[in-house]
Amino acid sequence: MMRFADIVPSLQALMPHLRGAMTANAPLAGYSWFRTGGPAQVLFEPEDEADLALFLSCLPDDIKICVIGLGSNLLVRDGGVEGVVIQLGRGFQDTEVLDNHRLRVGAGAVDVKVARLAADHSIDGLSFLRGIPGTIGGALRMNGGAYGGEIAQVFESARALDRRGRLHRVTPAIMDFTYRHSHAPQDWIFTQAVLRGRAGRKEDILARMNEISSERAATQPVNTRTGGSTFKNPEGAKAWELVDQAGCRGLRCGGAQVSTLHCNFLVADAGATATDIEALGEAVRQRVLDHTGVALEWEIRRIGMADPRVTQSGLVG
Repeated sequence: MMRFADIVPSLQALMPHLRGAMTANAPLAGYSWFRTGGPAQVLFEPEDEADLALFLSCLPDDIKICVIGLGSNLLVRDGGVEGVVIQLGRGFQDTEVLDNHRLRVGAGAVDVKVARLAADHSIDGLSFLRGIPGTIGGALRMNGGAYGGEIAQVFESARALDRRGRLHRVTPAIMDFTYRHSHAPQDWIFTQAVLRGRAGRKEDILARMNEISSERAATQPVNTRTGGSTFKNPEGAKAWELVDQAGCRGLRCGGAQVSTLHCNFLVADAGATATDIEALGEAVRQRVLDHTGVALEWEIRRIGMADPRVTQSGLVG
């Protein structure tokens, strides 16, 4: 396994009052649904927003940071991630029901649980979160959406910390949502958000959530090692249709394969490497470009460095 220089003691000396845990050369494979990838030079798990703000205010400018959540749409490269990986865990999962059909939710809150909380309080408009296997922080960053809904439709405000630990109150104008993207500064770390729904009937909301769950189970490779939708839908087209038209359904590279159930999903066998998965995705992009002239964009977030000791297996199919 790749190993980085241990910088945890020097960081601890800079921030003696930090409450969260820092781990050197922490394996990240368990933080990605693909279950692949190398270590983080430092993994930091802050206790709460104040702890994260302290960490950021003391962290030297030359140390890179990367924030992860549930890892459902994440590929960690085999060489690992230099610098600090921040994982927003239990201290960022609090939820609260407000007035006027609103919820205050932590950035680490799981989308599915937020959808259920809204249903329990007869708040309609958030059912689409049942179809997104991630956290609110990730949904804010990429304007997460599914089954006819997206964060832009329900977003009211958020809190975020910048690279120096300063707090920002985030408005819809700052987010400036577009398809699978927000225009908030890339170095901001969301810590919580207020989402607004509308009045509804609990029975109807739960019925819609059950429909979403059933459709997802029937059409997507759930309960497998996957990273969710691999490519963004191009303007006026669907990524999976382009992948299928290019003959990529079932295409394999080493331990990675294009799903035969939904070909905008890549699935990983037990022996797959991140190198296999990324190489397969790039091969699909090239075949789609050659066949249709459309350059697909990755929706899966890829972080870290390649490991020169890991080589990709050849394409099959």
